[in-house]
Amino acid sequence: MPFDTGRPVLYRNFSGDRLVTVRLCRVITDDDRGLLIWLARGAAVTVDVAVDGRGVRDMPFAEWATTPRELVPSTWSGPGVLKFLPPGADHSVWFFRTAEGVFDGWYVNLEEHAVRWDDGALAGVDVIDQDLDVVIAPDRTWRWKDEDEFAERLAVPEHYWVPDPDAVRAEGRRVIKRIEAGEFPFDGTWTDFRPDPAWPVPASMPAGWDRPGAR
Repeated sequence: MPFDTGRPVLYRNFSGDRLVTVRLCRVITDDDRGLLIWLARGAAVTVDVAVDGRGVRDMPFAEWATTPRELVPSTWSGPGVLKFLPPGADHSVWFFRTAEGVFDGWYVNLEEHAVRWDDGALAGVDVIDQDLDVVIAPDRTWRWKDEDEFAERLAVPEHYWVPDPDAVRAEGRRVIKRIEAGEFPFDGTWTDFRPDPAWPVPASMPAGWDRPGAR
C-alpha cells in the first residue's frame, strides 16, 4: 500500500548491514511514478561518526572500516531537499535548492533499490548507498561525483559492501541517458515545488528509528 501524503517516513541508509544515516522526511506523493519525500531544513537526522568525533572523510576508508563508531543525533542544516525514489530503481533523485528555495539542480544517488517497511506508527525506506553519484545542473549538464572515493573503497573488498561496481556504473549510465534526453524526472517536474509553510519540522527521531533493516 502507498504511504499517505503528509506521513512522516524515515529514509535510512545502510553500509551493508550497518545503519549509517537516518533522515526524517515527509511524504509528498506516492503513486505509480514512485515515492516523493521532503527533507526539511532543521529536520532530525542521525549520522555515523567515529567515537573521537571524526567522519568518514576524515581518514582513509580502510581505517574507517575498523574504527569504533556510533550514531549521533543531528539536524539537517542545509536547504530542504526533495527525494524521489522510482519503483525498483537502484538510485534516487534529489532536487537541490538554494537557501532562498530556488531549484539548484538534481543529484542522482546510486543506491540499492529502496525496501519499504511499515510498523503502523512508524514507516520508512531502507537503502544501501553505493557511493558513486551523478550531479546535474539546471541546464542538465552533468558530471560523475565521488569516483575517487568509489575506487578507494573497491580496493578494500573485505570491508566494502558493493559487490558489482560495473552494475553501479551501468545504472548511472542509464540515468544519464534520461538526463540528456530531458526525460522524467529531469523534465522540470517538481522544480517549482514549495513546501507548505504550516508543516511542522520534525525535530526529534521517533522511537524505533533504529529498528533492524528491512533487507
